[in-house]
Amino acid sequence: MQPSPSDSFQSDQESADQNATSGGRTLLIRAIVLVTAVLGLNYIVWRWLFSINWDAWWIAIPLVLAETYSLIDSLLFGFTVWKLKKRVPPKAPEGLTVDVFITTYNEPLDLVLTTARAAKAIRYPHKTWILDDGNRAEVREAAEAEGIGWITRSADWKDMPRHAKAGNLNNALMSTDGEFLVILDADQIPDPLLLDRTLGYFTNEKMALVQTPQVFINVPDSDPLGSQAPLFYGPIQQGKDGWNAAFFCGSNAIIRREALMQLGVTRYVSEIELALYRALKTSNKVIAKAKKSLGPGNERVGEALDLVAKDLRRVRRRLQKGHGISEVTYEFQQRVAAVTRNLVAADIAAFQEDLASLSDLDIEGLESGSQDASGTTPGLALVDDSALDQLAQRSWSPLAAIEAVRVLIESVNADRSGEAQAVMPMATISVTEDMATCMRLHALGWESAYHHEKLADGLAPEDLNSMLTQRLRWAQGTIQVMFRENPFAQKGLTFAQKLMYGATMWSYLSGFAAVVYIAAPIIYLIFGILPVNSISTEFFVRLIPFLLVNQLLFAVVGKGVKTWRGQQYSLALFPVWIRSITSAFGNVYLGRSLDFAVTPKTLQQDAQLRWDLVKPQLWAMGLLVAAVIIGIIRMAVGQADLLGTSVNIVWVIFDLVIFSVIIEAVRYRGYEHYQSDIAKAKAQRESTR
Repeated sequence: MQPSPSDSFQSDQESADQNATSGGRTLLIRAIVLVTAVLGLNYIVWRWLFSINWDAWWIAIPLVLAETYSLIDSLLFGFTVWKLKKRVPPKAPEGLTVDVFITTYNEPLDLVLTTARAAKAIRYPHKTWILDDGNRAEVREAAEAEGIGWITRSADWKDMPRHAKAGNLNNALMSTDGEFLVILDADQIPDPLLLDRTLGYFTNEKMALVQTPQVFINVPDSDPLGSQAPLFYGPIQQGKDGWNAAFFCGSNAIIRREALMQLGVTRYVSEIELALYRALKTSNKVIAKAKKSLGPGNERVGEALDLVAKDLRRVRRRLQKGHGISEVTYEFQQRVAAVTRNLVAADIAAFQEDLASLSDLDIEGLESGSQDASGTTPGLALVDDSALDQLAQRSWSPLAAIEAVRVLIESVNADRSGEAQAVMPMATISVTEDMATCMRLHALGWESAYHHEKLADGLAPEDLNSMLTQRLRWAQGTIQVMFRENPFAQKGLTFAQKLMYGATMWSYLSGFAAVVYIAAPIIYLIFGILPVNSISTEFFVRLIPFLLVNQLLFAVVGKGVKTWRGQQYSLALFPVWIRSITSAFGNVYLGRSLDFAVTPKTLQQDAQLRWDLVKPQLWAMGLLVAAVIIGIIRMAVGQADLLGTSVNIVWVIFDLVIFSVIIEAVRYRGYEHYQSDIAKAKAQRESTR
């Protein structure tokens, strides 16, 4: 049942009562956070100083590192929920112009139209657009029949980097003019009150984005694929919101166009400036190298080189005073051309041959931009430093040096001819555009809000393979952002914002810790090698209270929210998290391709169970079971003590309970099958009465 307009906003008394209750809960949460931090630090300091078994350092060090990782993760969670923010939305002002964007690539037509019709029915006046990245005639015809706008890529995108969903949105931004944008995935059916409940936040002129939860209607209560994320779309986002760091999650968000366009222009200018400053730095080295090589009798040539060096300094000064890049570089090119005409051009051919031998630096690529493996056209700003160093270190003839400088400065192309659009408001540095875009907005001083109310019904992946595809893409995108724009290196972000973005990135490193947590009990039960000096009373006295209070924190923060599935998948998907890091590293630093995969919105798997998708987890479970059997045998023959074996068997049982979700996920055949099975079971129970 939808709330009526009169029910949409709380009274002052209701707000006051809620704030009083919230204040008491906040104090309780903060107290538990402090106790968790003290107990955790007490345990981990003791572990590092007194309990490491250095005779087995090869497992002892990885284990204490994994424990340290987990403690930091716990501390970051505590910091996140320190300032939980529960918002009451202001009333939406009238007269705002809004574009509702529904992004689609290859989703079924019925699915896209269902969402588009619901978007058209949003009560607040707006325009609805289907952003059809698949350029499908049937989608266009259906949209026109429904009176819904249809946008596909312009001709400018032909043979250019497409940047997946970010490119689709950037293209649509240039074809529309609404003051605010609603971003919806093709499977997110909006509530009619979506804009009524969120536009009021934008009365704050610094508000750039409002994110609402993503909740899925095709998920059983048992949530076998871990699709629902009530802890994230709740306390975690509310906590980030308290630090002005609630971030864009790709869908179900409302964004101020002005903020996006400012971001696009600012990034465009900063990237061009960075490229030009790097070109100036290299140019100075080239000229200095050429002048040093001059012999006697070359005064006129030396004067020409001095003129170019003087002009390079003039370019830098004018840029620092705020003169336009195009104007400054054009004037420089004219002066360099005049200098060149006054020199003897005897070594032009030698210069061209010299440049052609530079196999690692494609001058033509500098002029037009070259596309990397992720589909990003970096331009000079991201050309490898070693290539520029190579240019600077070569032995140049004077004319060749001047020509190299001309090419370097000219290569800073203000038109970004290697891109379909010069201005790209949505970040294109990652296979997911959301986090990077929002982090850049925060760095510019814009604010965001998290509105904790379900205002759209989504569809979750229906099978294990689709779910793994989705989680891998999310993780890869986050790690790409971490490698390319580490939040701790970003100017403009507050320290708290850096921690909030860093916490999300940090969470994807859990795959490596999971491997250690699996290996440690196996090694002890099979070989009797203990990573700690001893399993003593002091060990339990320090560890158990920390574990209990840490779980208490989750319980109090969650306040009835089911978090068990999330805890299971944080460990059970360790191969996905590890792959996301290695593949993102390969893409960012080694230039390897990283394909973008749209998550299927319908059931993909056939009747065959896909055990092949979880081979690492099955191997881990097999080794854990085998280790328990061997451990019991070793204890029976007197080769292992009762306490150590018992503790590690409990550890193994806990790991197996965690991994049990994988069995359920493989056997899951989609929501319709689930409902059918439930109906059959109910009918069978009734027939036996």
